[in-house]
Amino acid sequence: MNANSQSSFYGLGLAPGLLSIIEKLKFTTPTPIQHKAIPPALEGKDIIGIAQTGTGKTMAFGLPMIQRLAQIKGKGLVVVPTRELALQVDEALRKFVIPSGIRTAVLIGGASMFHQLQSLRRAPRIIVATPGRLIDHLQQRNLVLNDVAILVLDEADRMLDMGFAPQINQILQHVSKERQTMLFSATMPNEIVGLARSYMKLPLQVEIAPTGTAAEKVVQEVYIVQRDGKVKLLGFLLTQYHGTVLVFSRTKRGATRLTRDLKAMGYSAAEIHSDRSLFQRKEALEGFKSGKYRILVATDIAARGIDVSGIELVLNYDLPEDPDNYVHRIGRTARAGKEGRAISFATPDQGKDIKDIERLIRTVLPIAKHAELAAESFYQSAAAAPKRYGSHWRDRGKSSFGARRRRH
Repeated sequence: MNANSQSSFYGLGLAPGLLSIIEKLKFTTPTPIQHKAIPPALEGKDIIGIAQTGTGKTMAFGLPMIQRLAQIKGKGLVVVPTRELALQVDEALRKFVIPSGIRTAVLIGGASMFHQLQSLRRAPRIIVATPGRLIDHLQQRNLVLNDVAILVLDEADRMLDMGFAPQINQILQHVSKERQTMLFSATMPNEIVGLARSYMKLPLQVEIAPTGTAAEKVVQEVYIVQRDGKVKLLGFLLTQYHGTVLVFSRTKRGATRLTRDLKAMGYSAAEIHSDRSLFQRKEALEGFKSGKYRILVATDIAARGIDVSGIELVLNYDLPEDPDNYVHRIGRTARAGKEGRAISFATPDQGKDIKDIERLIRTVLPIAKHAELAAESFYQSAAAAPKRYGSHWRDRGKSSFGARRRRH
């Protein structure tokens, strides 16, 4: 690493010990959010970081937290929306805290309260928690938060979407008012603005990409397919890609059914959703990371909770109910500057859903077509029956197919 390079971690104000670990872990260039957030965070300033998924936000708040806790008294508290994200944040932080002797604890639902209490008795300096379980421990007086010196609300918009606003407000009543607060979010809804005004001191806003910005190097396309043709299309596409695949289902029952279909095709697949136990979810995620499972089928609970490097393809088997979740889903590929692909299945009556996504990401999604899968007669039918399929598909399908044929 060139210490004089402006594109390295040198010059951000990080201590030599942390720089040594960064170098050993082979992180060479800070991401934009890290480059902009780390220096003011090291100064103890309140920060609102707006950045899409996969941009390195954990190190953006984690490195300053670890360095400042080595210099000041008190604890660091990181509040996140999901169990998976809590485990991943803790895993990332532990790589940097081991030399300093700083202990961490993870407080999440579905895990043993007894083991968490044992962790708290070891006086951790950093606690990573989901809101509900943190409230449980507060109510049982297993910990106090009046010595929290650094508070991080990670994926704040997701926590609000999941209905955690009352718990967040309750937690904020317990932490010291003399603290540093860092809030990280992929979007900036009015509720986030309200949180900032109520609980932060002149926060510095660091925005890397506007709301709705998809990962930079992800190639996106849509297949129009009848509902009963989705499994066959999925099976065909899986023969065209050979890496790891993350498949999104809208419902838990759909995820279970799809996992069963994939196994019947001979693929190694696992499912992850809120009906699965914490052990089952951890096993599925770890198996996906290690290569035991090539395919992971997930509901939106995992849209921001999966940090697996090298996912080749994100496939939206079902379109999300909320267009924002489209951005978070496809953000699981093309992470940290790498390339990736995102394919979505849309039924003929979902033209409006695609329009809503396109409006959010400010991009027209190209319609893909393969001769073996979607007969030319489909588009002829769409042209002949616009009331059934909608003019959106009729016009887009015709032009996209023509353009695709010319390219090939």
